[in-house]
Amino acid sequence: MNYLIRNAVGVVSPASLNATDIRIRAGKIADIGCQLDIRPDETVIDGRGCVVWPGLVSTHHHLAQSLLKGVPAGINEPLGEWLKAVPWRFWPHFTPTMMYHAARLGLYEMLLSGVTTCADHHYLYHRDTSPELEEAVWQAAEEIGIRFALCRGFAIEAGSHKGMQGLHVEPESIELVIDRLEATRKRHHDPASDAMARLVVAPTSLVHSSGPEALRILSDYARGNGLRRHSHLLEVGFDEQQAQAKYGMPAIDYAASNGWLGNDIWFAHLVHSDRHTINQLAASGTGIGHCPTSNCRLGSGIAPLRAMADAGVPISLGVDGSASSESASMLQELNMCWLIHRAIGGPQATRAEEVLGWGSAGGASILGLENVGTLEVGKAADMVLFDIDTPRHSAVHTPLMAPLMCGEPTTVKHSFVNGRQVVADGNVVGVDDERLIHEVKESIALLLKHQ
Repeated sequence: MNYLIRNAVGVVSPASLNATDIRIRAGKIADIGCQLDIRPDETVIDGRGCVVWPGLVSTHHHLAQSLLKGVPAGINEPLGEWLKAVPWRFWPHFTPTMMYHAARLGLYEMLLSGVTTCADHHYLYHRDTSPELEEAVWQAAEEIGIRFALCRGFAIEAGSHKGMQGLHVEPESIELVIDRLEATRKRHHDPASDAMARLVVAPTSLVHSSGPEALRILSDYARGNGLRRHSHLLEVGFDEQQAQAKYGMPAIDYAASNGWLGNDIWFAHLVHSDRHTINQLAASGTGIGHCPTSNCRLGSGIAPLRAMADAGVPISLGVDGSASSESASMLQELNMCWLIHRAIGGPQATRAEEVLGWGSAGGASILGLENVGTLEVGKAADMVLFDIDTPRHSAVHTPLMAPLMCGEPTTVKHSFVNGRQVVADGNVVGVDDERLIHEVKESIALLLKHQ
């Protein structure tokens, strides 16, 4: 359908500072301005009381964890112990049906926090994993209508990965990983600059579960097929300790020595990054998927984001799994990012407009989606209308930044992905909330039967 959004409070766009209207035609932004004429074939969306943002891009998520919020055994544990007590404890018992409901819940929460593109680090793989488990995630993303990148995890060995130790599952061989990646690439991957589906090569842990040979082979495979790469790195100090103990070098040098630095790569967390690490990231164009809520929740620390930004490191934001970021809200990530770095670096450490850029255009760039991330004529029509016609937003003197400054609760009134309306009047299109709740609770009950 073709849409005309009219009379918004304002539009966050580099092309028009005072715009109130946006025209969407054939999935693209066709016009941005004020008092645009209404054409006969257009559906008019009343934007009164709303600010229009580019759709947010979450570059690091774990949709499977949508069923694992607030698990008592892991609430007060640091990362290593939390991994054993929560995600890896339940992982072997996930069925494709459970995964489907987890993904639907996670993507539902993404849309209602302003996300239009989600990169999911999906790592529930072992030698005997059913292909239906992965297909359930692709199916959920297609049905929900979100732009989606599946970061395909793998662990060639349990190694020093605390979560995998004691699971008693047989890891994949490198040959099996390649075969499965290739099948997914042929079935789902689209290299276009506004692709709705992307595949990313994403070892579960760069240091703990993937030896040098496997990393080099997978690096060659990714580059040979035009696929981006992603992994966890330096979330906790243990990563650096193990890199030194196992390979006799810093973690960032281990990445470099195996071809895992470059402008087609981003790492989640990077909390424990020193000046040498930051310089390596900047020089190579390697990005960060910053996850401030999860890093606070697990007590992992605060990534040196200001130093990274000043050095030229590409920056994006991610929700991480909702088992360690229970609100599962990208808007909270923006609010937390804006605030937490000011707490340690002073009021000049972050600007609201800069943080919004990291959460939208920054993420799109890191994912290689050049036609996504900003509201400009000719770009994909990914946009979110936040309702600020509420008491808590009414006194904000900078209305365009009101959702970021006030944080949750802020309502997504309408949302569009590739010109398709996916949220209408505050409701995710095509999702029955009561049924979703029932399916989620039913899946959790089945998981708990195995404990």
